[in-house]
Formats: sequence, C-alpha cells, structure tokens
Amino acid sequence: MLSVGLTGGIGAGKSAVSARLAELGAIVIDSDVLAREVVAPGTDGLAELVATFGDGILTADGTLDRPALGALVFGDDTARRRLESIIHPRVRARSTELAEAAPDDAIVVHDVPLLVESGLAPLYQLVVVVETPEPIRIARLTRDRGMTEDAARARIAAQATDAQRREVADVVLSNAGTHAELISAVDALWERLLRQRG
Repeated sequence: MLSVGLTGGIGAGKSAVSARLAELGAIVIDSDVLAREVVAPGTDGLAELVATFGDGILTADGTLDRPALGALVFGDDTARRRLESIIHPRVRARSTELAEAAPDDAIVVHDVPLLVESGLAPLYQLVVVVETPEPIRIARLTRDRGMTEDAARARIAAQATDAQRREVADVVLSNAGTHAELISAVDALWERLLRQRG
C-alpha cells in the first residue's frame, strides 16, 4: 500500500485533485467527511463538543450548528485548540481504520486540509501540496462559497503559508492555470504513484 497525504490551502483546488485521483483508482479518505462523521448525532464526539461549548452549538434537530461553533472558535486560539483536541484524534483513528481496510496494493490518498498545521506529514510516504496564488484563491472563495473578500483573507491567514506547505511537500501541484492543465498534472502524478507503489 502507498500512503499519500494530500493538502492545500482553502480555495487551492485540493478537492478537484482528490476527485481526479479517485477517478483514476485511488482510495480517497477525506478528513472533512470524517470530521462530520465523528460529530454526527449520537456520537461521543458531539457529546464532548456540547459538554465543552454548550447547547448553543446545536441546531433545533440536534445536529451540530457549524456556523455557531465556528463563531465561537474562530479567532480564539484556546477554543480552537480545544475543538481540535476533540475532533482530530477521532478523525485520525477513523482514517487509520479505513486505511487498514484497504487492499495491500492500494494507493490510499488522505485528503487532509490541515496536514501541515497538525504536523501529520511524517505519517505519509509522499506528501502532495496543491498550490494556487492567493488572488485566485480569494476570487474562488468569494465566487464559489459566498465569502466576503475580508473573510476569505482571514481564512487563508489562519492556515499554514505556501512556504510552510512546500517545506513538507514531495510534490507541488500548481493550480494557477486551467482545469485541464490541473487534470493533466494529476494524471502525471498518478503515473508516479503507480511507479512508486511498485
């Protein structure tokens, strides 16, 4: 099995890369999906969040109100670290469980937005970073996610820098061009992964 860490800043296009790798045959383990799974209604993850942050983080139907929780932790380092201490170990455990269930010849891609911030790079045989110039990322976030420019800049500033990501990268995929160019770069990466897997 070849274990690959995939990361990139918000708006860089990491999702497009992971989607293409899945089409090519990779088993993609998406940390964002797992982060939702571990705090679904009835989980001990959600119970611990409520015990820590209060009932105000729940919607009327008992699911996690992500914007309410985000408002509590964004800009408050202590609260954010507490949140991460609840969610990250659960996501890592679930990610490990899924990877261990993969076939021996699989290429397993761990899609981890905060791979650098969480110090997870050493866990993977290869780390792939998707990189896009900040003005393009801001334009995408305002157009595709409805963020204000200030909110987009704040989210980018709260994450690792491109230089920090490059420090742990084995491969840097540029997403400054067209979608077709990105897909072509991912296809070339896939050939490298197949060779590395052996």
